Amino acid sequence: MSFTGKLNCFDMVLFGGTGDLVKRKLLPALYNAFIDGNIDKMSRFICLGRGDMTLEEYSESCFKYATDAKTNVEHKHWQEFAKQIIYLKIDATKVETYAELLKTIDQTRTNIFYLSTAPELFKVICSNLAELKLNHYLSRVVLEKPLGNDLDSSNDINDHVAQFFKEDQIYRIDHFLGKESVQNLMAIRFGNTLFEALWRRQWIRSVEITVSEELGVGSRGDFYENTGALRDMLQNHLLQMLCIVAMEPPSSLDADVIRGEKLKVLRSLKPLTEEDVQHNVIKGQYKAGTIDGEAVKGYREENNVSPESITETFVALKAEIQNWRWAGVPFHLRTGKRMQEKVAEIVIQFKDIPCKIFPTSGGDSANRLIIRIQPEETVKLFFLAKEPGDTNRLKPVYLDLDFSEMFSSRRTDGYERLLLDIIRGNLSLFVSRQEQNAAWQWVEPILETWKTQKTAPKQYTAGTWGPASSTALLARDNLYWHEEIA
Repeated sequence: MSFTGKLNCFDMVLFGGTGDLVKRKLLPALYNAFIDGNIDKMSRFICLGRGDMTLEEYSESCFKYATDAKTNVEHKHWQEFAKQIIYLKIDATKVETYAELLKTIDQTRTNIFYLSTAPELFKVICSNLAELKLNHYLSRVVLEKPLGNDLDSSNDINDHVAQFFKEDQIYRIDHFLGKESVQNLMAIRFGNTLFEALWRRQWIRSVEITVSEELGVGSRGDFYENTGALRDMLQNHLLQMLCIVAMEPPSSLDADVIRGEKLKVLRSLKPLTEEDVQHNVIKGQYKAGTIDGEAVKGYREENNVSPESITETFVALKAEIQNWRWAGVPFHLRTGKRMQEKVAEIVIQFKDIPCKIFPTSGGDSANRLIIRIQPEETVKLFFLAKEPGDTNRLKPVYLDLDFSEMFSSRRTDGYERLLLDIIRGNLSLFVSRQEQNAAWQWVEPILETWKTQKTAPKQYTAGTWGPASSTALLARDNLYWHEEIA
């Protein structure tokens, strides 16, 4: 059969249609794109689930989820958007239940299969799609993280999917790459002479990347027990952010060019030995504490978590990049649950001036660039300025760019931007298989060391910034985490 599809018109099939991701993130993101006029009104969202419900029940359920998630969805507009939603009952593991999907989907247009399911279902779903010949040249498949638990399991999934879909049809999604501030990091670096000229070891003392959450594991205790913070956050989100900070200027914004430069960074990371893991990697786990004045229980008291669990809810580590641009510059990465604040930010600490002629009141850390990705999207540049009055004393001040104030247009979230890129067929902000393999190869010594030594996590009180040893990690380089000097 030949296909003559229209790229501005598509069918998006959402496996796991009754799950949180579809209801809280994907459909609200598509709704916003629809309201902005970025989605053709003839396009359809085919949501698949195992539950018995009418289309009206499903639509209202999704609307409630969206409003609970504070996505600013309006009911009258949702009703218009919902005309493009179709709900089908399907068991994703049984190809015989796909009959209604095969009758419903329009194969003459772009077909997008978004696998918002557990990774162990990716193989069987792709096999079923291929058996029904839904893996044609107009098809695209979207894979959510985590893609495996280690390099072997990741390769197993990728090998299986590659039997049915070409690499340029596979979209491995990392929603952090769709956030405006992450993309603005590239604009700041490669669109401004001022910053790119300083973006190297001669002028930068250290780089700090933090993604912290106030929330605990909630109802995901069983998932988290088998995953942990290293697999859940650091292997993907934080390493991708590191790549964008550290990559060489690309020759263009072409997907292959950008992904190639990120891959070079991952391959330049200094391999971790067992001694490095012991000395430069901090494994932590939250215990009972207080968040926003409310008592919260520790990780081991959460539902579906072992009372003797050694699963990490916090990771901090020191990474080094062995190339001419970054040799000798420490990259400190940190992520954790039940921490003092929900924040995702990148801190570029510039070196101190070589000769001081002014007295200061701000120490040696005043020259910093802070790119905050969440909750708000801001860029702050800290520097020294003269205090008013009859004095030559300098004081730290900052310039603050708040994107919500600077730009009147609505800010798209990470998923909305990435969903639109999938529809357009733009792979620039998606992770290649080579990148994914390189990331797994780098973190595997950590996993192996923790496994063989049965490394117990260091306890930290919920509502704090993690174990005290994470502060000591930076202190060895005479550095401090951003909040400790802010």
